[in-house]
Amino acid sequence: MPPDYHHGVRVIEINQGTRPIRTVATAVIGLVATAPEAAAGVAADAEITFAAANTGILYTAADVGTDGNQIRIRYTDPGTADAVLAVTVSGNDITVALATDAQAEITSTATDVMDAVNAEADAMALVTATLAEGSSGAGTVRAVGYTALTGGEDEPFPLNTPVLVTDVYAAIGDAGDEGTLPRALDAIADQATPPAVIVRVEEGQDAETTTGNVIGTVEADGKKTGMKALLTAETKFGVKPRILGCPELDTKNVAVELAGIAQQLRAFAYVYAAGAATKEDAATYRENFGQRELMVIWPEFVAFDVNANTTRTAPAVARALGMRAKIDQQTGWHKTISNIPVNGVSGISKDLFWDLQDPNTDAGYLNANEVTTLINQGGFRFWGSRTCSIDPLFAFENYTRTAQVLADTIAEAHMWAVDKPLHASLARDIIEGINAKFRELKNLGYIIDATAWYNEEVNSKETLKSGKLYIDYDYTPVPPLENLLFQQRITDRYLVNFAERVAA
Repeated sequence: MPPDYHHGVRVIEINQGTRPIRTVATAVIGLVATAPEAAAGVAADAEITFAAANTGILYTAADVGTDGNQIRIRYTDPGTADAVLAVTVSGNDITVALATDAQAEITSTATDVMDAVNAEADAMALVTATLAEGSSGAGTVRAVGYTALTGGEDEPFPLNTPVLVTDVYAAIGDAGDEGTLPRALDAIADQATPPAVIVRVEEGQDAETTTGNVIGTVEADGKKTGMKALLTAETKFGVKPRILGCPELDTKNVAVELAGIAQQLRAFAYVYAAGAATKEDAATYRENFGQRELMVIWPEFVAFDVNANTTRTAPAVARALGMRAKIDQQTGWHKTISNIPVNGVSGISKDLFWDLQDPNTDAGYLNANEVTTLINQGGFRFWGSRTCSIDPLFAFENYTRTAQVLADTIAEAHMWAVDKPLHASLARDIIEGINAKFRELKNLGYIIDATAWYNEEVNSKETLKSGKLYIDYDYTPVPPLENLLFQQRITDRYLVNFAERVAA
Protein backbone atom coordinates (compact mmCIF):
# COMPACT_ATOMS: atom_id res chain seq x y z
CA MET A 1 0.00 0.00 0.00
CA PRO A 2 1.21 3.59 -0.61
CA PRO A 3 2.33 5.24 2.66
CA ASP A 4 -0.36 7.93 2.39
CA TYR A 5 -3.19 5.43 1.71
CA HIS A 6 -6.34 6.00 3.77
CA HIS A 7 -9.86 4.70 3.19
CA GLY A 8 -11.91 7.47 4.84
CA VAL A 9 -11.85 11.20 5.58
CA ARG A 10 -9.10 13.37 6.97
CA VAL A 11 -9.12 17.02 8.01
CA ILE A 12 -6.03 19.14 7.48
CA GLU A 13 -6.06 22.44 9.40
CA ILE A 14 -4.99 25.53 7.50
CA ASN A 15 -4.75 28.41 9.96
CA GLN A 16 -4.71 31.61 7.95
CA GLY A 17 -6.13 35.07 8.46
CA THR A 18 -5.30 38.07 10.59
CA ARG A 19 -4.46 37.77 14.27
CA PRO A 20 -5.59 40.31 16.87
CA ILE A 21 -2.76 42.56 18.10
CA ARG A 22 -2.61 43.55 21.75
CA THR A 23 -0.88 46.79 22.71
CA VAL A 24 2.06 46.21 25.03
CA ALA A 25 1.71 47.22 28.69
CA THR A 26 3.16 50.69 29.18
CA ALA A 27 2.33 51.71 32.77
CA VAL A 28 5.12 49.67 34.37
CA ILE A 29 7.61 51.62 36.46
CA GLY A 30 11.28 50.70 36.83
CA LEU A 31 12.67 52.21 40.05
CA VAL A 32 16.15 52.08 41.58
CA ALA A 33 16.29 53.18 45.22
CA THR A 34 17.89 52.78 48.63
CA ALA A 35 16.15 51.46 51.74
CA PRO A 36 18.55 50.63 54.59
CA GLU A 37 15.64 49.86 56.94
CA ALA A 38 13.68 47.69 54.53
CA ALA A 39 11.99 44.70 56.10
CA ALA A 40 14.19 41.64 56.48
CA GLY A 41 13.33 38.15 55.38
CA VAL A 42 12.21 35.56 57.93
CA ALA A 43 13.81 32.15 58.34
CA ALA A 44 11.47 29.18 58.57
CA ASP A 45 11.61 27.13 61.74
CA ALA A 46 10.02 24.20 63.53
CA GLU A 47 10.19 22.88 67.07
CA ILE A 48 10.15 19.16 67.77
CA THR A 49 9.37 18.36 71.39
CA PHE A 50 7.74 15.54 73.32
CA ALA A 51 5.72 15.16 76.48
CA ALA A 52 8.84 14.07 78.30
CA ALA A 53 10.74 17.01 79.78
CA ASN A 54 13.84 18.53 78.20
CA THR A 55 13.33 17.02 74.74
CA GLY A 56 12.67 20.13 72.67
CA ILE A 57 14.85 21.16 69.72
CA LEU A 58 14.28 24.25 67.57
CA TYR A 59 15.30 23.89 63.93
CA THR A 60 15.87 27.14 62.03
CA ALA A 61 16.49 27.32 58.29
CA ALA A 62 20.03 28.35 57.43
CA ASP A 63 18.75 30.93 54.95
CA VAL A 64 15.85 33.32 55.21
CA GLY A 65 13.02 33.02 52.76
CA THR A 66 10.23 30.77 51.62
CA ASP A 67 12.65 28.06 50.46
CA GLY A 68 13.03 27.12 54.11
CA ASN A 69 9.39 26.09 54.17
CA GLN A 70 10.34 23.10 51.99
CA ILE A 71 12.63 21.60 54.66
CA ARG A 72 11.39 18.61 56.65
CA ILE A 73 12.88 16.72 59.62
CA ARG A 74 12.04 13.34 61.07
CA TYR A 75 13.36 11.01 63.75
CA THR A 76 13.32 7.26 63.03
CA ASP A 77 13.60 4.21 65.25
CA PRO A 78 16.02 1.78 63.62
CA GLY A 79 14.32 -1.14 65.40
CA THR A 80 17.63 -2.89 66.06
CA ALA A 81 19.89 -3.15 69.07
CA ASP A 82 23.06 -1.09 69.52
CA ALA A 83 22.22 1.24 66.61
CA VAL A 84 24.41 4.33 66.20
CA LEU A 85 22.91 7.82 65.93
CA ALA A 86 23.11 8.92 62.28
CA VAL A 87 21.93 11.91 60.24
CA THR A 88 21.23 11.67 56.51
CA VAL A 89 19.98 14.26 54.05
CA SER A 90 17.99 13.73 50.85
CA GLY A 91 17.11 16.94 49.05
CA ASN A 92 15.34 19.08 51.67
CA ASP A 93 14.58 16.14 53.96
CA ILE A 94 16.68 15.48 57.06
CA THR A 95 16.40 12.05 58.69
CA VAL A 96 17.79 11.37 62.16
CA ALA A 97 18.16 7.63 62.85
CA LEU A 98 18.19 7.42 66.65
CA ALA A 99 20.65 5.38 68.71
CA THR A 100 19.53 2.28 70.66
CA ASP A 101 20.90 0.11 73.48
CA ALA A 102 21.32 -3.66 73.72
CA GLN A 103 17.57 -4.02 74.23
CA ALA A 104 16.83 -1.90 71.12
CA GLU A 105 15.53 0.93 73.30
CA ILE A 106 16.13 4.47 72.05
CA THR A 107 18.88 6.23 74.01
CA SER A 108 19.37 9.47 72.03
CA THR A 109 18.79 12.65 74.00
CA ALA A 110 17.81 16.01 72.54
CA THR A 111 21.37 17.20 73.03
CA ASP A 112 22.69 14.16 71.16
CA VAL A 113 20.36 14.86 68.24
CA MET A 114 21.18 18.57 68.19
CA ASP A 115 24.92 17.92 68.13
CA ALA A 116 24.58 15.26 65.43
CA VAL A 117 22.53 17.54 63.14
CA ASN A 118 24.93 20.44 63.63
CA ALA A 119 27.88 18.16 62.86
CA GLU A 120 26.48 16.90 59.54
CA ALA A 121 27.58 19.24 56.74
CA ASP A 122 24.60 18.62 54.47
CA ALA A 123 22.18 19.13 57.34
CA MET A 124 23.97 22.31 58.45
CA ALA A 125 23.51 23.68 54.93
CA LEU A 126 19.77 23.46 55.54
CA VAL A 127 19.19 24.14 59.24
CA THR A 128 20.70 25.11 62.56
CA ALA A 129 19.58 23.12 65.60
CA THR A 130 19.31 24.69 69.06
CA LEU A 131 17.66 23.57 72.27
CA ALA A 132 14.14 24.87 72.59
CA GLU A 133 13.46 27.45 75.28
CA GLY A 134 13.35 25.80 78.70
CA SER A 135 14.84 22.55 77.47
CA SER A 136 18.08 21.26 78.95
CA GLY A 137 18.36 18.63 76.23
CA ALA A 138 18.75 15.78 78.70
CA GLY A 139 15.43 14.14 77.84
CA THR A 140 15.28 11.08 75.57
CA VAL A 141 13.51 11.66 72.27
CA ARG A 142 11.46 9.19 70.27
CA ALA A 143 10.57 8.53 66.66
CA VAL A 144 8.40 11.11 64.90
CA GLY A 145 7.26 11.53 61.30
CA TYR A 146 8.25 14.39 59.03
CA THR A 147 7.86 17.84 60.57
CA ALA A 148 8.01 20.73 58.09
CA LEU A 149 9.59 24.08 58.83
CA THR A 150 7.13 26.94 58.44
CA GLY A 151 6.95 30.71 58.59
CA GLY A 152 9.75 31.48 56.16
CA GLU A 153 9.30 34.77 54.29
CA ASP A 154 11.42 36.19 51.51
CA GLU A 155 13.14 39.53 51.98
CA PRO A 156 10.80 41.97 50.20
CA PHE A 157 13.64 44.00 48.66
CA PRO A 158 16.87 41.99 48.44
CA LEU A 159 19.84 44.03 47.26
CA ASN A 160 20.42 44.23 43.52
CA THR A 161 17.51 41.96 42.76
CA PRO A 162 14.49 43.13 40.73
CA VAL A 163 11.23 42.75 42.63
CA LEU A 164 7.81 43.01 41.01
CA VAL A 165 5.46 45.09 43.15
CA THR A 166 1.76 45.03 42.34
CA ASP A 167 0.60 46.67 45.59
CA VAL A 168 2.41 49.96 46.09
CA TYR A 169 0.87 50.53 49.51
CA ALA A 170 2.05 47.17 50.81
CA ALA A 171 5.50 47.95 49.45
CA ILE A 172 5.56 51.21 51.43
CA GLY A 173 5.09 49.18 54.59
CA ASP A 174 8.08 46.98 53.71
CA ALA A 175 10.36 49.84 52.67
CA GLY A 176 11.12 51.19 56.17
CA ASP A 177 11.56 54.86 57.00
CA GLU A 178 15.01 55.64 55.62
CA GLY A 179 16.46 55.92 52.14
CA THR A 180 14.87 57.01 48.89
CA LEU A 181 12.51 54.06 48.41
CA PRO A 182 9.79 54.98 50.93
CA ARG A 183 9.59 58.54 49.60
CA ALA A 184 9.50 57.39 45.99
CA LEU A 185 6.77 54.83 46.66
CA ASP A 186 4.70 57.40 48.52
CA ALA A 187 5.07 59.86 45.63
CA ILE A 188 4.03 57.21 43.10
CA ALA A 189 1.07 56.10 45.22
CA ASP A 190 -0.16 59.71 45.40
CA GLN A 191 -0.70 59.57 41.63
CA ALA A 192 -1.56 55.94 40.85
CA THR A 193 -0.96 52.33 41.92
CA PRO A 194 0.80 50.84 38.90
CA PRO A 195 2.96 47.72 38.82
CA ALA A 196 6.60 48.52 39.49
CA VAL A 197 9.89 46.68 39.20
CA ILE A 198 12.07 47.83 42.08
CA VAL A 199 15.80 47.32 42.51
CA ARG A 200 17.16 48.19 45.95
CA VAL A 201 20.81 49.18 46.11
CA GLU A 202 23.06 49.74 49.08
CA GLU A 203 23.82 53.21 50.37
CA GLY A 204 27.55 53.82 50.13
CA GLN A 205 29.78 55.55 52.64
CA ASP A 206 29.93 58.50 50.26
CA ALA A 207 27.99 59.84 47.28
CA GLU A 208 30.42 58.37 44.75
CA THR A 209 30.04 54.87 46.14
CA THR A 210 26.27 55.19 46.13
CA THR A 211 26.38 56.35 42.52
CA GLY A 212 28.42 53.28 41.64
CA ASN A 213 25.89 51.06 43.38
CA VAL A 214 23.02 52.69 41.48
CA ILE A 215 24.74 52.29 38.10
CA GLY A 216 25.67 48.72 38.93
CA THR A 217 27.75 46.21 37.05
CA VAL A 218 27.75 42.63 35.78
CA GLU A 219 29.41 40.24 38.21
CA ALA A 220 31.57 37.26 37.29
CA ASP A 221 28.60 34.88 37.52
CA GLY A 222 26.55 37.06 35.16
CA LYS A 223 24.38 38.65 37.85
CA LYS A 224 23.41 42.20 36.95
CA THR A 225 23.37 44.76 39.74
CA GLY A 226 22.04 48.29 40.17
CA MET A 227 19.96 49.68 37.34
CA LYS A 228 21.28 46.95 35.05
CA ALA A 229 19.13 44.49 37.00
CA LEU A 230 16.09 46.14 35.39
CA LEU A 231 17.12 44.44 32.15
CA THR A 232 16.24 41.05 33.65
CA ALA A 233 12.70 41.99 34.67
CA GLU A 234 10.97 40.70 31.56
CA THR A 235 12.65 37.30 31.85
CA LYS A 236 11.81 37.04 35.55
CA PHE A 237 8.30 38.49 35.61
CA GLY A 238 7.05 38.76 32.04
CA VAL A 239 6.76 42.54 32.29
CA LYS A 240 9.04 45.21 30.91
CA PRO A 241 9.59 48.42 32.90
CA ARG A 242 8.91 51.31 30.54
CA ILE A 243 8.91 54.29 32.94
CA LEU A 244 12.33 54.63 34.56
CA GLY A 245 13.78 56.76 37.34
CA CYS A 246 16.24 56.88 40.23
CA PRO A 247 14.75 59.74 42.27
CA GLU A 248 17.22 61.51 44.60
CA LEU A 249 20.01 59.32 43.25
CA ASP A 250 20.12 60.59 39.66
CA THR A 251 23.46 62.34 39.50
CA LYS A 252 24.75 63.21 36.06
CA ASN A 253 26.67 59.93 35.88
CA VAL A 254 23.53 58.01 36.86
CA ALA A 255 21.43 59.89 34.30
CA VAL A 256 23.90 59.11 31.52
CA GLU A 257 23.75 55.39 32.31
CA LEU A 258 19.98 55.43 32.78
CA ALA A 259 19.53 56.80 29.27
CA GLY A 260 21.33 53.74 27.92
CA ILE A 261 19.14 51.38 29.96
CA ALA A 262 16.05 53.20 28.67
CA GLN A 263 17.20 52.67 25.10
CA GLN A 264 17.73 48.94 25.67
CA LEU A 265 14.29 48.56 27.23
CA ARG A 266 12.60 50.98 24.83
CA ALA A 267 11.51 52.86 27.91
CA PHE A 268 11.34 56.53 28.92
CA ALA A 269 13.40 57.95 31.79
CA TYR A 270 12.96 61.04 33.95
CA VAL A 271 15.97 62.69 35.58
CA TYR A 272 16.52 65.73 37.78
CA ALA A 273 18.88 68.53 36.83
CA ALA A 274 21.30 67.47 39.55
CA GLY A 275 23.25 70.25 41.21
CA ALA A 276 21.37 73.04 39.43
CA ALA A 277 20.87 76.03 41.72
CA THR A 278 19.39 78.33 39.07
CA LYS A 279 17.36 78.02 35.90
CA GLU A 280 20.52 78.78 33.93
CA ASP A 281 22.26 75.86 35.66
CA ALA A 282 19.36 73.61 34.74
CA ALA A 283 19.51 74.68 31.09
CA THR A 284 23.25 74.03 31.05
CA TYR A 285 22.73 70.62 32.64
CA ARG A 286 20.26 69.70 29.92
CA GLU A 287 23.04 70.07 27.34
CA ASN A 288 24.69 66.91 28.69
CA PHE A 289 22.14 64.72 26.92
CA GLY A 290 20.85 64.08 23.42
CA GLN A 291 18.70 60.99 23.89
CA ARG A 292 15.04 60.98 22.96
CA GLU A 293 14.37 58.60 25.87
CA LEU A 294 15.19 61.25 28.50
CA MET A 295 13.37 64.19 30.07
CA VAL A 296 15.13 66.63 32.42
CA ILE A 297 13.07 68.14 35.25
CA TRP A 298 13.85 71.16 37.49
CA PRO A 299 13.26 72.16 40.31
CA GLU A 300 11.77 69.88 43.01
CA PHE A 301 8.40 69.82 44.73
CA VAL A 302 7.84 70.38 48.45
CA ALA A 303 5.69 67.97 50.47
CA PHE A 304 5.07 66.76 54.01
CA ASP A 305 7.19 63.75 54.97
CA VAL A 306 5.24 61.53 57.36
CA ASN A 307 8.39 59.67 58.43
CA ALA A 308 10.28 62.84 59.32
CA ASN A 309 7.11 64.69 60.43
CA THR A 310 8.19 67.80 58.58
CA THR A 311 7.78 69.53 55.24
CA ARG A 312 10.76 68.88 53.00
CA THR A 313 11.90 68.79 49.41
CA ALA A 314 10.12 66.03 47.53
CA PRO A 315 11.61 64.43 44.42
CA ALA A 316 9.81 65.61 41.30
CA VAL A 317 11.11 62.59 39.37
CA ALA A 318 9.23 60.19 41.66
CA ARG A 319 6.00 62.05 40.97
CA ALA A 320 6.77 62.09 37.26
CA LEU A 321 6.97 58.30 37.37
CA GLY A 322 3.60 58.07 39.08
CA MET A 323 2.05 60.70 36.82
CA ARG A 324 3.28 58.93 33.68
CA ALA A 325 1.76 55.65 34.87
CA LYS A 326 -1.48 57.39 35.82
CA ILE A 327 -1.84 59.02 32.40
CA ASP A 328 -1.04 55.74 30.65
CA GLN A 329 -3.77 54.01 32.64
CA GLN A 330 -6.42 56.72 32.41
CA THR A 331 -5.73 58.56 29.14
CA GLY A 332 -3.00 56.91 27.13
CA TRP A 333 0.66 57.05 26.19
CA HIS A 334 -0.11 59.72 23.58
CA LYS A 335 -0.57 62.36 26.33
CA THR A 336 2.46 64.00 27.94
CA ILE A 337 2.82 64.54 31.70
CA SER A 338 2.51 68.30 31.28
CA ASN A 339 -0.40 70.33 32.70
CA ILE A 340 -2.03 67.68 34.90
CA PRO A 341 -2.50 68.39 38.64
CA VAL A 342 0.05 66.52 40.77
CA ASN A 343 -1.19 64.98 44.00
CA GLY A 344 0.53 65.05 47.38
CA VAL A 345 2.62 68.22 47.07
CA SER A 346 2.32 71.59 48.75
CA GLY A 347 4.96 73.73 47.10
CA ILE A 348 7.90 74.18 44.74
CA SER A 349 11.49 74.28 45.97
CA LYS A 350 12.45 77.37 43.93
CA ASP A 351 10.75 80.70 43.28
CA LEU A 352 9.77 80.60 39.63
CA PHE A 353 7.95 83.17 37.53
CA TRP A 354 5.33 81.74 35.19
CA ASP A 355 2.64 83.39 33.12
CA LEU A 356 0.36 81.66 30.65
CA GLN A 357 0.61 84.47 28.09
CA ASP A 358 4.17 85.70 28.57
CA PRO A 359 7.01 83.64 27.05
CA ASN A 360 9.65 85.71 28.87
CA THR A 361 9.36 83.97 32.23
CA ASP A 362 11.47 81.55 34.24
CA ALA A 363 9.23 78.70 33.14
CA GLY A 364 9.36 79.89 29.53
CA TYR A 365 13.16 80.01 29.67
CA LEU A 366 13.36 76.47 31.00
CA ASN A 367 10.89 75.10 28.45
CA ALA A 368 12.69 76.88 25.64
CA ASN A 369 15.82 75.04 26.76
CA GLU A 370 13.95 71.71 26.85
CA VAL A 371 13.71 71.45 30.62
CA THR A 372 10.36 70.49 32.12
CA THR A 373 9.56 72.67 35.09
CA LEU A 374 6.90 72.99 37.80
CA ILE A 375 4.12 75.56 38.14
CA ASN A 376 1.21 76.27 40.46
CA GLN A 377 -1.96 77.14 38.59
CA GLY A 378 -5.09 75.38 39.71
CA GLY A 379 -2.83 72.92 41.50
CA PHE A 380 0.83 72.06 41.15
CA ARG A 381 1.72 70.74 37.70
CA PHE A 382 4.56 69.68 35.47
CA TRP A 383 4.99 72.21 32.68
CA GLY A 384 6.81 71.04 29.58
CA SER A 385 6.74 68.11 27.17
CA ARG A 386 10.19 68.18 25.59
CA THR A 387 12.73 65.37 25.52
CA CYS A 388 16.50 65.66 25.18
CA SER A 389 16.38 64.43 21.58
CA ILE A 390 18.65 66.05 19.05
CA ASP A 391 16.23 64.80 16.38
CA PRO A 392 13.22 67.13 16.04
CA LEU A 393 11.07 64.12 15.05
CA PHE A 394 11.17 63.06 18.69
CA ALA A 395 11.10 66.42 20.39
CA PHE A 396 8.07 65.55 22.49
CA GLU A 397 7.74 62.92 25.20
CA ASN A 398 4.71 61.34 23.56
CA TYR A 399 6.45 61.16 20.16
CA THR A 400 9.15 58.98 21.67
CA ARG A 401 6.68 56.82 23.55
CA THR A 402 4.49 56.38 20.49
CA ALA A 403 7.50 55.14 18.52
CA GLN A 404 8.44 52.75 21.33
CA VAL A 405 4.94 51.40 21.87
CA LEU A 406 4.27 50.84 18.18
CA ALA A 407 7.63 49.13 17.64
CA ASP A 408 7.14 46.70 20.52
CA THR A 409 3.45 46.14 19.85
CA ILE A 410 3.95 45.28 16.18
CA ALA A 411 7.06 43.17 16.73
CA GLU A 412 5.86 41.17 19.74
CA ALA A 413 2.47 40.51 18.15
CA HIS A 414 4.07 38.61 15.27
CA MET A 415 6.07 35.89 16.94
CA TRP A 416 3.41 33.53 15.61
CA ALA A 417 4.49 34.33 12.06
CA VAL A 418 8.17 33.46 12.49
CA ASP A 419 9.13 30.20 10.72
CA LYS A 420 5.76 29.83 9.01
CA PRO A 421 5.86 29.06 5.26
CA LEU A 422 6.42 32.34 3.45
CA HIS A 423 3.42 32.39 1.13
CA ALA A 424 1.88 35.57 -0.19
CA SER A 425 -1.08 34.86 2.08
CA LEU A 426 1.18 35.12 5.13
CA ALA A 427 2.43 38.56 4.11
CA ARG A 428 -1.14 39.63 3.39
CA ASP A 429 -2.35 38.41 6.79
CA ILE A 430 0.44 40.30 8.56
CA ILE A 431 -0.29 43.54 6.71
CA GLU A 432 -4.04 43.30 7.24
CA GLY A 433 -3.57 42.60 10.93
CA ILE A 434 -1.29 45.60 11.38
CA ASN A 435 -3.64 47.91 9.52
CA ALA A 436 -6.55 46.69 11.63
CA LYS A 437 -4.56 47.63 14.75
CA PHE A 438 -3.73 51.01 13.27
CA ARG A 439 -7.41 51.68 12.62
CA GLU A 440 -8.15 50.86 16.25
CA LEU A 441 -5.43 53.18 17.54
CA LYS A 442 -6.59 55.95 15.20
CA ASN A 443 -10.19 55.65 16.32
CA LEU A 444 -9.11 55.77 19.97
CA GLY A 445 -7.05 58.90 19.35
CA TYR A 446 -3.63 57.39 20.10
CA ILE A 447 -2.28 58.26 16.64
CA ILE A 448 -3.37 60.54 13.82
CA ASP A 449 -3.11 57.69 11.32
CA ALA A 450 -0.83 54.88 10.13
CA THR A 451 -0.55 52.45 7.24
CA ALA A 452 1.36 49.22 6.61
CA TRP A 453 2.24 47.94 3.13
CA TYR A 454 4.34 45.46 1.20
CA ASN A 455 7.50 47.08 -0.15
CA GLU A 456 8.31 45.55 -3.53
CA GLU A 457 11.61 47.42 -3.87
CA VAL A 458 13.31 45.75 -0.91
CA ASN A 459 11.55 42.38 -1.16
CA SER A 460 13.60 40.98 -4.05
CA LYS A 461 13.55 37.30 -4.97
CA GLU A 462 16.94 36.99 -3.25
CA THR A 463 15.71 38.36 0.07
CA LEU A 464 12.53 36.30 -0.08
CA LYS A 465 14.56 33.20 -0.94
CA SER A 466 16.72 33.78 2.13
CA GLY A 467 13.60 33.77 4.34
CA LYS A 468 13.46 37.53 4.84
CA LEU A 469 10.31 39.63 4.51
CA TYR A 470 10.09 43.42 4.76
CA ILE A 471 6.83 45.04 5.82
CA ASP A 472 6.86 48.84 5.84
CA TYR A 473 4.60 51.07 7.88
CA ASP A 474 4.44 54.75 8.67
CA TYR A 475 2.53 56.64 11.33
CA THR A 476 1.80 60.13 12.56
CA PRO A 477 1.85 60.68 16.32
CA VAL A 478 -0.54 63.07 18.02
CA PRO A 479 1.17 66.45 18.53
CA PRO A 480 0.70 68.09 21.93
CA LEU A 481 -0.80 71.58 21.72
CA GLU A 482 2.23 73.36 23.10
CA ASN A 483 1.69 76.83 21.65
CA LEU A 484 -1.90 78.04 21.33
CA LEU A 485 -2.18 81.32 19.43
CA PHE A 486 -5.26 83.53 19.37
CA GLN A 487 -5.34 86.40 16.89
CA GLN A 488 -7.28 89.26 18.40
CA ARG A 489 -8.46 92.14 16.18
CA ILE A 490 -10.24 95.35 16.98
CA THR A 491 -12.84 96.45 14.43
CA ASP A 492 -15.65 98.94 14.00
CA ARG A 493 -17.71 96.78 11.67
CA TYR A 494 -20.06 95.76 14.44
CA LEU A 495 -21.15 99.42 14.68
CA VAL A 496 -22.61 99.29 11.20
CA ASN A 497 -26.41 99.49 11.28
CA PHE A 498 -26.19 100.55 14.95
CA ALA A 499 -29.37 102.62 14.61
CA GLU A 500 -31.32 99.68 13.25
CA ARG A 501 -30.24 97.59 16.21
CA VAL A 502 -31.39 100.28 18.64
CA ALA A 503 -34.76 100.49 16.92
CA ALA A 504 -35.15 96.74 17.02
